Parts: sequence; C-alpha cells; structure tokens
Amino acid sequence: MSEHILEMSNIVKEFPGVRALDDVSFQVKTGEIHALVGENGAGKSTLIKVLSGVHPNGSYSGRILVDGAEQQFQQIRDSEDVGIAVIYQELALVPQMSVVENLFLGVERGKPYAIDWDTANSEAKKYLHEVNLDISPKALVRNLGIGKQQLVEIAKAIAKKARILVLDEPTAALNEQDSANLLDILRKIRAGGVSCIYISHKLNEVIEIADSVTVLRDGKTVSTHDMHGPDRLDEPRIVSLMVGRELTERFPRVEHTPGEVVLQVRNWSVQHPDDSNKMIIDNVSFDVRQGEILGVAGLMGAGRTELMMSLFGAYGKRVGGTLALRGKELDIRNPGDAIRAGLAYVTEDRKGKGLVLGMDIRHNTTLAALRAFSKFAIIDLFEEIRITEEYVQALRVKTPSIEQKVKNLSGGNQQKVVLGKWMLTQPGVLILDEPTRGIDVGAKFEIYKVMNELVAKGVCIVMISSELPEVLGMSDRVLVIHQGKINGELHWSEATQEKTMTLATGGVEK
Repeated sequence: MSEHILEMSNIVKEFPGVRALDDVSFQVKTGEIHALVGENGAGKSTLIKVLSGVHPNGSYSGRILVDGAEQQFQQIRDSEDVGIAVIYQELALVPQMSVVENLFLGVERGKPYAIDWDTANSEAKKYLHEVNLDISPKALVRNLGIGKQQLVEIAKAIAKKARILVLDEPTAALNEQDSANLLDILRKIRAGGVSCIYISHKLNEVIEIADSVTVLRDGKTVSTHDMHGPDRLDEPRIVSLMVGRELTERFPRVEHTPGEVVLQVRNWSVQHPDDSNKMIIDNVSFDVRQGEILGVAGLMGAGRTELMMSLFGAYGKRVGGTLALRGKELDIRNPGDAIRAGLAYVTEDRKGKGLVLGMDIRHNTTLAALRAFSKFAIIDLFEEIRITEEYVQALRVKTPSIEQKVKNLSGGNQQKVVLGKWMLTQPGVLILDEPTRGIDVGAKFEIYKVMNELVAKGVCIVMISSELPEVLGMSDRVLVIHQGKINGELHWSEATQEKTMTLATGGVEK
C-alpha cells in the first residue's frame, strides 16, 4: 500500500488563453501537513478545484489517486464521499443559521422531514470539543468572530469524517492568538491521522506547521521539500523558489517628506448601525498629511475598519465630530459623497465589496469614474478602453485581455484591479484596508511600489493592516487603535512590534 493518501499526477488544466496547470504532480502522505505555496496565479487554487471536483473530470488531463485508487470526480459531493474536505478563505457557512445547523447541513441527523435535534446537538458538542470551541451548538454563526467561524468549518469537516483536509489561507483574517490556536488544532488533527493541505502566504506559519512543502510557479511544480530533513526550507529560499529570483527587500521603504494637512478628523464618534447604545468610534481625532503613508494598527475588533468606513460614509451613524479636506468641512452621507469629495476606499473584502466578479477588467476599472468617460450619459468606449489598458500595464496586471472577467484572475491581480479603479478617480486621500491580504510576496512588493509612486505624486495614503511587519515597514506614522479610541501614535523611526502591541492591547507607551 502506498504511503501517500493522495497522488495527483501530470495535471493539466487550461482556460481560454491560459494554461493554469502545466503537468503538475503533487503527493500527500498519510497523517502529514503538506504546505502548498506559490505566488497568486501559480495554480494553487486551480489545483485544489481539480481535487475537490469543482473542475470535473474531463475538464483537465492527468490522474487523481486516493489510497492508490484512481478517482474521477464529477462534483464536490464525489470528493467528499472519499474523505476530502476543503475550507476556503471565504467561509462556506450560513450566517443566519445556528452552529449545529451548519455542521450537519445536507447530512441532517434523524429521519427525512424529522430532524433529531437531541442527537444533532449531542454530536455537535463532541465535534466542537475536538476543535476546543466552547460555544453552544444553538449559537448563530453571524454572532461568532471570524476565528470561531473558522473552527466551526473545521468541526464541520471532522463531522464529515474527512481524511484529507484542505485549508486555503485559513489565518488570513485572524489575529495572532486565533492563528496560533488554529495551528494547535491542526497539530491535534494530524496526530489523529488526518492529512492536511495547507495553503498560505504567511511563510512563518508554513515553516512552523508544515511537514512537507511543495512550491508552484507559473502553473508548474518547482520542487517538494521535507521540512524535517536536510532539504528543509527557510523563508528567503521559499520566496526565491516562488518568485524565481532573490527578493532581498520585503518592504521598499522610501523617505517621504510630509507636507500640509490634507485630511483633518476631529472628535469623531460613531454609533453601531444596529445598536444605538454601542459606540464603535469614540471621540477620535487625527490628521493625514500630503505625501505620507499613515498606518493604522490594532487588534481585530478595535474599530480600525469601522473608523475608515464611517469617514467614507459606509458605516454606522455619526453622532459627533467633523471631517475636513484641505480646510473645507465635508458632510459625507454615503460613498458617492466621499468619492466626489476626493476620497477613495480599497475595501478589505475585494470579492464581496470591491469588485463585480461577473464583469470584466474594463468595466470594473472604470466603475467608480464613469463620468470621466461619458458625455450626455453616453460612454466614450474608445477612451474607456485606452485608459483601462494604461492602468493594466502600469499595475502589471497579468491577463490575456481587459475583457477577462475578474473572477478568473488570481487574488493579487484582482487586488490590482481594485487599486486601479480607485486610482482612476484621482483621489486626494486613498484609504487601503488590508491592501495585501491573501496575496503573495511578489504581488505585495508590487503593491508597495505603487503606494510609493502615489505618495510621490502627493496622494495621502491611509493603510489599515493586521500584519505588523507591513505596518512598520511601509508607514511614516502609525496610529494604534484600541476599543474605538486612538491609544497612541508612533513615528516610523521609533515604532517597534513591542510598542505597537502594547498600545494595541490598551497599554501605555513607555
């Protein structure tokens, strides 16, 4: 019997104009955590979609073997039937339903049309205990934090008796504590004999958790390495294998000389949209200067995103404070007002709120600036095409055509399209919320260079990030938010991870 529970051999998958997978081979041993790494567009997601049945047998060439037996999956249910469970970055839970309902959705306990809730709740408690989740099975998923939702997804996979668990960027939206907890759960699952395929751009986690690492580049298998042997990889070597070159500088810091105050926020207070007794932002004041990157740090739930969305007219109810752009007080009631005033907001949720996935690159790029291409409500198609191609080239978006639907782009290229859309509005202040979430180190570097180019042109950038090295590596100043208030401000030259985390947890800078 083969030591490999999973073997994927010579997989080739093509889309119109693109060979996404080019003779890829991949093997996973029983009871190991096997990391799959590569730049966005390297083929990781496509390979997993082939494995899970999203891309059915016949739409690709090559072989899939589970326990040595060849498989020909026609749908997701077929892969689940042999013990494969995939947990995507966008969690597949129904927020309005309870935890127990989500755990057994489609495999309900009891007889048809008569669910045995006692059995379901009893089993749910057992599976939740296995992932160290101390919550009621009757709790609504929408009331759980993202870390707990991630664990519910894993419990759901365990309930399906998964033998191969695939996790796609499982810690992208988690804080350090929740990430560490998740890694502990995966070690526990591995000890129980379950094999895990771990996809992540957080290379420190890959090095910490993986037994083996396979690197993909440009749709091809580069190499596989045993992380417990002499072929063990360190972070610089993984990066080199991923991008095909040495990447000596993670954060291309440029010395900026901040100019006059462009954005001024004074005594800004915002109520929760669903609870008028809950103050999300409490009496916040700060300035943003021309030609600088202002970093915004804080723990998850501190109010970073809510603060910036409220300034953009997209969150909560303002109950106090003023917002001024170049000395002129603004009355922003919705995103349309914000755009017209000269603000732009790159959301952390590019797929849900930043892009129209079914539309092509051209229409997504020009969506927020159609007035610049229209006269008497008629769009100048040639000018729209010209400017879109200009931005695609400037941002180095990898695509065969601007008519390519954005849903078919990699995460990094999708992020570039979102960035291009807002750059086209020619904003005075550009707010970037988690601008590099879920994208690889090479694409991150390109985003950072674009940020520096914008700052050099006088654009003010406000950057929210959960990755402290990114905040410290790119910001000129760092605002640290704790429980809806600014708990401190650090100049880049004095900002350290220790100081930032002290302020983020409510402490006082020493």
